[in-house]
Amino acid sequence: MHDKHPDPHPDPSGPDAYAAAKSQLLDAYRFRHAVKDFDPARQVAADDFDFILEAGRLSPSSYGFEPWKFVVVQNPELRSKIAVHAGGARRQLASASHVILVLARLPHDMTADSAYISYMLDDVQRLPQEISDMKRKTYDAFLRTGFALQDNERAMFEWSCRQTYLALGNMMTAAAMIGIDSCPMEGFVKLETERVLAEEGLLDTAHFGLACMAAFGYRAGEPTEKTRRPLGEVVEWR
Repeated sequence: MHDKHPDPHPDPSGPDAYAAAKSQLLDAYRFRHAVKDFDPARQVAADDFDFILEAGRLSPSSYGFEPWKFVVVQNPELRSKIAVHAGGARRQLASASHVILVLARLPHDMTADSAYISYMLDDVQRLPQEISDMKRKTYDAFLRTGFALQDNERAMFEWSCRQTYLALGNMMTAAAMIGIDSCPMEGFVKLETERVLAEEGLLDTAHFGLACMAAFGYRAGEPTEKTRRPLGEVVEWR
């Protein structure tokens, strides 16, 4: 009697596949840490970085309005100019393979009656008119009374920034899953950094502000052990 041959086309949604996917994702989270010094001799392959960017592009956002733009800065001279006002990112700017400036939409672009929201509803989401009108009305109520954001420009901008962090997290996780390191960075003087970016033609100050930066590449040394609070302190069940 011959042994049964393994199924050449296993069910991709079977229990073994689920277990493998969960293990791979948790391994990626354990691998990822905030790299301060990258190996400048190692560069991320173009197709790998495209994969990371696509993870950002496909990320969720509130109402699906994608209030972000990703600017990839590879020019060493430009990185040096940014570093003058980014003390918390100087080491990464100098050594990372790739650096992304994560931009967030300004408040006037995110109001329910803005040209940008109309573009998203009509040209990107391509909603039927009655559905578009209903979604715009619901969104307007959310801004005015739900989260009560619209009368506070700083709160509106920070809400846009919160959306960009969903994309940022997905890009870092995607990178970790293929063995690429990353570091999210907020260590910059916002107004001065934005001034440099505007002078260099990288920031349209009529529509965007700088939310954060992210560096990608390969670690120059091994990290310290990852520390996190135990699950019992983080999660409460009722």
